[in-house]
Amino acid sequence: MRAIWTGAIGFGLVNIPIKIYSATQTSSLDFDMLDRKDHANIKYKRVNEQTGKEVKWENIVKGFMLKDKYIVLEDADFEEAMPEKNKMINLQSFVKLQEVDSIYFDTPYYLEPQKSGEKAYQLLLKALEKSKTAGLGSFVMRNVENLAIIKAFDNVLVLNKIRFEEEIRNPEELKIPSSARISKAEMDMAMQLIKMNSKEFDIKDFKNEYSKELMKIIQQKSKGKRATIRKINVENTKASDLLEKLKASLA
Repeated sequence: MRAIWTGAIGFGLVNIPIKIYSATQTSSLDFDMLDRKDHANIKYKRVNEQTGKEVKWENIVKGFMLKDKYIVLEDADFEEAMPEKNKMINLQSFVKLQEVDSIYFDTPYYLEPQKSGEKAYQLLLKALEKSKTAGLGSFVMRNVENLAIIKAFDNVLVLNKIRFEEEIRNPEELKIPSSARISKAEMDMAMQLIKMNSKEFDIKDFKNEYSKELMKIIQQKSKGKRATIRKINVENTKASDLLEKLKASLA
């Protein structure tokens, strides 16, 4: 793994030097985009809109449109905005994880201690485990400020980026019915169905089955075989059929 951010965690007056690594990897298949005619690879170019010529990476800068004019920002400008947050994740408070709704959670990362930070790293790890809390703070990565929560997980500190409240869309824009009448029998059966299928969560029970099935089709096509297409018709349950479907689910 390659570190994508280097800095420190601020735990009171204790600074813990750390490196951030991505904690996830895709389980989806990696597809290339090809020309249907000859299966040649499709390549993307960074092209100047006015000249049509390709632009090298070193000549590309970032700009913000302000009053019909682009203001170009250099790397130093991004660091100057909040230099402390480019290098520090100050834990401002400690919270119970169950108090943070899952809608706010974003990308997870592993934190690794740098030299001289091993003992302080272990102290924070064990303290979070013992207190059953997580540290809340913010930092800047890739020119973007992130709200972050740091927790203990499998003897390692894990940082989860969490979304700001302003990034969550207002659900009032959705058309959600509020006047549907639910009978006692329907509610009782729904509760029975949930209870019947309830068990402790174990992530090992879930695999990326779609990618496996897709690979079978790829292997069949590589041998010149044509995959069988299974047609699925989803029948939506009508309100009048709800009780009958619940009974059938419990049978």
